[in-house]
Amino acid sequence: METKSNYRLSTIATEIVMVLLGILFLVPFYFLFVNSVKTFGDLLTNSAAWPEVFQWSNYANAWEKINFPSALMNSLIVTVVSNLLLVLISSMAAYRMVRSNTLFNRILFGMFIAAMVIPFQSIMIPLVTVTSNLGLIDSLGGLIICYLGFGAPMSVFLFHGFVKSVPLEIEEAARVDGSSAYGVFFRIVFPLMKPMYVTVIILNTLWIWNDYLLPSLILQSSNLRTIPIATFALFGQYTKQWDLALPALVLGIMPIIIFFLLMQKYIIQGITAGSVKG
Repeated sequence: METKSNYRLSTIATEIVMVLLGILFLVPFYFLFVNSVKTFGDLLTNSAAWPEVFQWSNYANAWEKINFPSALMNSLIVTVVSNLLLVLISSMAAYRMVRSNTLFNRILFGMFIAAMVIPFQSIMIPLVTVTSNLGLIDSLGGLIICYLGFGAPMSVFLFHGFVKSVPLEIEEAARVDGSSAYGVFFRIVFPLMKPMYVTVIILNTLWIWNDYLLPSLILQSSNLRTIPIATFALFGQYTKQWDLALPALVLGIMPIIIFFLLMQKYIIQGITAGSVKG
């Protein structure tokens, strides 16, 4: 009985701590949502107080001010296309590196791993120079190519670990039946990668959707702005339109929050599956 009582007390204590941590992490969201429906004066007077009058027109004004439909479409195009290319190219590259374990492929995989630790800030200026010389500046296509380059190392790393867990006998049986190398990959291996490519899509989506620095370097035209760039336009040198910026932030994070809540169950499943063999 004493052991059971201690177990219950430890469980209750753990649950209390987790609830408190959950509340702590939700505090920024409280400030964001509450202040997004306040007038500019109320917002500056007491940002922690509950709004006396809900100013829902802030959302309509922010929607029009940042041209939210255009920014949303640009963010969707960049995120979706980048993810599709990253999943396709990274999975094929990782599969080739695992199944053809040559010295060149081992060195190449090591270079991908090394690229993961290079800080983005150290290559910002060379990146702008290279993209400008290639004619990729101020285009969504150029931004997508940059995301492909920066996202490939982590994606290849995750796929590389997962491919090792795929039984080689399945592929050999497919080859005996006359399937080509591409047929083996797309008909046999790629469907088995579902937990991993869903995980790669989730992680890259969270990164690409919320990224500000890379789009700010590549995109210049106002009609090409992604949501973070369009929202930052509300902060000038002398004025900060908080009554518009906060609703714009809410509009920008809502799609990614909904996406994450729907897909979060695949994250641990995919990462665990990719780390079974390594």
